[in-house]
Amino acid sequence: MTGAQAIVSCMKREGVKKVFCVPGESYLPLLDAIYEEPNIDLISNRHEGGAAFMAEGYAKASGKPGVVMATRGVGAANLSIGVHTAHQDSTPMVILLGQVHRKFRYREGFQEIDLDRYFSTFAKWAIEIQDAERVPELIQRGFRIAQSGRPGPVVLSLPEDMLIESADMTFGQPYHQSKPRPSQQEIHESLRLFRNAKRPLLIAGGGVKLSKAEHLLIKVAEHFRIPVMAAFRRHDVFPNQHPNYVGHLGLGTSRSIIDTVDQSDLIVALGTRLSEVTTQDYSIIQPNKPIVHIDIDEQCLGKVFSPHLGIVADAGEWLSALLEHNIQTKWEQWITQCRNRFLQTVLLPEQKDINTHVIHILSTYLPRDAILTNDAGNFAGWLHKFYLFKEKNTYIGPTSGAMGYGMPAAVGAKMAQPLKTVVSLSGDGGFFMTIQELETAIRYDIPIICIVFNNQMYGTIRMHQEIHYPKRVIGTELGTIHFANMAESIGAVGVQVNDKEQFESALRQAFTNDKPTVIEVNSDPSQISVTKTIE
Repeated sequence: MTGAQAIVSCMKREGVKKVFCVPGESYLPLLDAIYEEPNIDLISNRHEGGAAFMAEGYAKASGKPGVVMATRGVGAANLSIGVHTAHQDSTPMVILLGQVHRKFRYREGFQEIDLDRYFSTFAKWAIEIQDAERVPELIQRGFRIAQSGRPGPVVLSLPEDMLIESADMTFGQPYHQSKPRPSQQEIHESLRLFRNAKRPLLIAGGGVKLSKAEHLLIKVAEHFRIPVMAAFRRHDVFPNQHPNYVGHLGLGTSRSIIDTVDQSDLIVALGTRLSEVTTQDYSIIQPNKPIVHIDIDEQCLGKVFSPHLGIVADAGEWLSALLEHNIQTKWEQWITQCRNRFLQTVLLPEQKDINTHVIHILSTYLPRDAILTNDAGNFAGWLHKFYLFKEKNTYIGPTSGAMGYGMPAAVGAKMAQPLKTVVSLSGDGGFFMTIQELETAIRYDIPIICIVFNNQMYGTIRMHQEIHYPKRVIGTELGTIHFANMAESIGAVGVQVNDKEQFESALRQAFTNDKPTVIEVNSDPSQISVTKTIE
């Protein structure tokens, strides 16, 4: 078969159901091979960046690798933002890029970029396939690398003449996940540190989600009576209403939540890379504080903080091994203290701005298993502070802080979980960056709900501008956009709201719509964060 046909055969063997792309001349043979495969749906996007975000959201919601395709240097450069997002979020993705003819390489051919070198610094693996007969080997290796260890994006460059080259193909077995288990010595040392602790704290990250070990985390938290905190944008890793949940480490984290970290005498970092945001600029964990760091990737251990005990293991396997043991703990008072601090931070203020009302109404009316996605922007502060995530796999947000992510990620998530309600939250700045993907949602009948907080500015940057250069506003003011009207003009439902009653009515109606709905929330520009105005 041809190289293109072999790629499609690999995708079928690996269980791929959806492929996202902007079509390109350089990989037409691959598009044609997908045309012949009835079990793979091709989703044609309006922009490669939107396609990559969609594939990344699909991967998070489905637990399968997201597959995205683009053409040569121009398409590749456009989708690179999604590759970076997948890298920082540890999301399995396979990126297939058309490349110039092999005879034209290194001559600055049309749209030529050295793709494997271009992506090498932020992809998990990047390679160009030069020989058609090696397609099965390298494509299946790519799927394995994308999903094994700490998952991430894999980039495969495909010269257009290689795609039509025929060869005898030999295929391997599809990827099966392996889950390394900690040694008995590592478990005993973990328990020893537990016994010596008076104020332990477990910080849970994406590794728990990737291991599908949320239920085990609940069991361990209850068995040992240990407080659990969520790493940045991993709110759904542990039910927020659970008495052992004590907060989220993210942007704008309340001082009382940080006090919990400060007062703890043992940090258990489970499946988290202890990022800049989670650790508040690497400031909240002191060098002398004992750390037990469990991660499936050995390179995450000691990258930021040197652990007293570093364990290379699957998060679920470590939790499962712990449950085989019992120790006497006296941490009930500590948990109560931490939990009360958290509950104080989520109390709704007496004077509620419209953003607060929106999150409160979402909490009231959304199904427990509804999936929320979000963009970057200061509006996210309200989501992070006031929305309580009750079920696993209900939150998809970019730890990379990418603008334009929320809506296309929601489309991908809805494709992966068509029976669930999917809601995206965006600011006007971020929403407009990928608004063209709303047409993709309409074309493929994907009924997502998009909430756009419109304050006519790049709000987060304006906030920092006012802090560091007060009253010297430049570059952050945006024009007047009527998003509801734009949505209507391309076939979606568009509603503009100014108060909580209008929003509640629009949301309840959106549940019954059979096409995408955009609810534009006119926000107060002066309310620059949850607790501060510009003044």
